Amino acid sequence: MGGWSTLRSLDNEKKLAGRTVDWKITRRVLTFATPYRRDISIFLIAVVISAVLGVATPILAGDVVNEITKGTPAAARTIVTIALAIAGIAIADSLLSLGQRWYSARVGESIILDLRTRVFDHVQRQPLAFFTRTQTGALVSRLNNDVIGAQQAFTSTLSGVVSNAIQLALTAGVMFTLSWQITLISLVMLPIFIVPARRVGRRLAEITRESYALSASMQATMVERFGVSGALLVKLFGEPAEEARKFEARARRVRDIGVRQAIYSRTFFVAMLLVASLAQALTYGLGGWLAVNGAVSAGTVVTLALLLTRLYGPLTALSNVRVDVMSALVSFERVFEILDLRPAIAERADARDLDRDDARVVFEDVSFRYPTAAETSLASLEDVAALDRTESAPVLRGVSFTVEPGSLVALVGPSGAGKSTTAMLLSRVYDVTGGAITIGGTDVRDARLTSLRDTVGVVTQDAHLFHESIAENLRYARPAATDDELWAALEAARVGDVVRALPDGLDTVVGERGYRFSGGEKQRIAIARLLLKAPAVVLLDEATAHLDSESEAAVQAALTEALAGRTALVIAHRLSTIRAADQILVMDHGRIVERGTHESLLAGGGLYADLYRTQFAPA
Repeated sequence: MGGWSTLRSLDNEKKLAGRTVDWKITRRVLTFATPYRRDISIFLIAVVISAVLGVATPILAGDVVNEITKGTPAAARTIVTIALAIAGIAIADSLLSLGQRWYSARVGESIILDLRTRVFDHVQRQPLAFFTRTQTGALVSRLNNDVIGAQQAFTSTLSGVVSNAIQLALTAGVMFTLSWQITLISLVMLPIFIVPARRVGRRLAEITRESYALSASMQATMVERFGVSGALLVKLFGEPAEEARKFEARARRVRDIGVRQAIYSRTFFVAMLLVASLAQALTYGLGGWLAVNGAVSAGTVVTLALLLTRLYGPLTALSNVRVDVMSALVSFERVFEILDLRPAIAERADARDLDRDDARVVFEDVSFRYPTAAETSLASLEDVAALDRTESAPVLRGVSFTVEPGSLVALVGPSGAGKSTTAMLLSRVYDVTGGAITIGGTDVRDARLTSLRDTVGVVTQDAHLFHESIAENLRYARPAATDDELWAALEAARVGDVVRALPDGLDTVVGERGYRFSGGEKQRIAIARLLLKAPAVVLLDEATAHLDSESEAAVQAALTEALAGRTALVIAHRLSTIRAADQILVMDHGRIVERGTHESLLAGGGLYADLYRTQFAPA
């Protein structure tokens, strides 16, 4: 254990060079320990007792030797008594070890639970821009590697420092009491071990880092190629033999690194054991000479030799204690870095519920620009040196319109006009930077987020389904829905027959991103989810943009059911789908440049008429 701890410290030593303890971080770390202070106290008491018992055993072993050399009739009984005491200490130490592990696991896993839950909840509240910029792997690493690294501060590091310090103090104190000469000479061997060990350890740390990097690269290749989209791309454009050759090259490099790592690792531990054995031989040699000359007893020599084995481990471990502590603090710092990101969309303290009976939607002089990277992300999560602070140009400029209850308003325009952005502002994926959006007279920024989510339902052009059953995907909208309600929603969305034909019905797992279903089927399942939610306001963002004619017709029939009696804002690419809209808003460069019905806009001969002619011009 001491060897592996030393290797971990050497691995982190370069990365932590020049860093000092941040006491603000330290105080913040302690707040996570506060709920478990009783368990931590019991754990530390057990560690102290275990360290004391560890020193007691060699002393008793020396007493056994001394009794043997006496050769008196009473010695046999004394030896048996001491042996029983040693056995009792061994049993007590074993029980203490189990107790330590239980409390260590309880505290450590509880802290992991607290950190992961808090980080997961906090990340979910970040704006969409955070997820578009962040590397998913880096974010997941914070929830796994860094959280576990932080947890080790309360288990491995804390217990290691306390037990090693106590064990070192007790062992050294007892050894100096028994024979300061032997103790000093034995410690002379320590630098002979430390210097080469650190050199070999650093080289092993470099090899280990390279191994991790190669393994991560190989894993990334597998994740990309084994995903549905990646597998399809390889089959359409790739060469399987070439992909296998590249993967084999990476795997062979991992194998070569593994062999070198094994040799360096064995060299490190052999060196550690060799020096410890040499020091023990020196102790026996010098101690035996002193015992023959009557300076010390034979039992003292045995005690010193046994205590020496308990001296080198704590010394080497404590020589790296700063690195261990800093490593744990850095892990906490990286976790706190996530927790300190302020969510762009926050619920106000006086937020109120929306009135579902009044679904009148009003955009009042709305303007919007996307937040900068510095406002929404972290450089470490984007793998860049510094975040871009340049403000983007406004995407929306003075947008105003009203959607009356029960009416359908369509947004059309060229790509990049700001249509999807307008829809995302209504559902508070982002907040406006100017003006206001109201539902039933209440600014969406003053509404409770749960109330807003219940009031506004959205179907996007790429309906996302989790890798779960159909039932679980539907109940994401309403967890308490019964199976009958699920079937009713599926029937209304014109996809009930498709699901009934499946062997597992509602329990059918949809596959990664719903790839078991066609685009039209996924859209209709998403519409069923919307119907189950029963929102007062519906947003359709290019819901039929990528569908064939047959699928589009089925989805349109499902949408007719979904929009019945509801306030609807529809973003349309295919103008044929919104001819019957109560009002069509034509957007260009973030502004509404035309508004009216299909017929009036065609007659006007403006941008809408140009878009219509482009789509329906004869071939």
